[in-house]
Amino acid sequence: MLRALDSSKDQTYFLFGLKQEQMSRTDFPLGELDKSAVREIARRAALPVAEKPESQEICFVPSGNYVKFISAYLGERGESLPEQEGELVTTSGEVIGRHRGVHNFTVGQRKGLGVAAGKPLYVVELDRAANRVVVGDDSDLRTSVCEIRDVNWISFAALESPVRATIKIRHRHESAAATIEPLDATTAKVTFDEPQRAITPGQAAVCYLGDLVLGGGWIR
Repeated sequence: MLRALDSSKDQTYFLFGLKQEQMSRTDFPLGELDKSAVREIARRAALPVAEKPESQEICFVPSGNYVKFISAYLGERGESLPEQEGELVTTSGEVIGRHRGVHNFTVGQRKGLGVAAGKPLYVVELDRAANRVVVGDDSDLRTSVCEIRDVNWISFAALESPVRATIKIRHRHESAAATIEPLDATTAKVTFDEPQRAITPGQAAVCYLGDLVLGGGWIR
């Protein structure tokens, strides 16, 4: 699997979990076209979506309120998010406020923290075990090393020795040079050449060699 010709529309970040058996039955007819060419094909075919506006963010969360969406989803399943209050602390351990559930925050978040500190603060860590939200400076968000779990390799059966690659840790992240080292069959260690901002547990880390998708896993 290769990146799309139009890098702004490339979706390979979301497809790293495909297996070879699935790949053998998959076709990507738009991979060598940009959006303007696809729209022109749609116009010639008189398709009503030819002029459809660009979608933004996640199409099934049009409001952009992900917490509300998750609450509604769990509600349909007869479940609910825990509204458990906890401490909002700095990286040095100072308690500077309270929160109403760690699910309301994401690593890297700046707005909506509910505290005034006289300087910008960002969510650095979500400590679910202690029910704490840890905040700090932008520099506290930058790290060079992470581990990835449930790794799926597309271009080879298994990673048996360290390999150089570029890695995306978010869909809009500019892939960065790194070394990937196998820890076992399904986990690996990633060491970036330069510190990256907001490496977030639960997000995907997808590995590339040029345009070739090597595979990926989930940051832990």
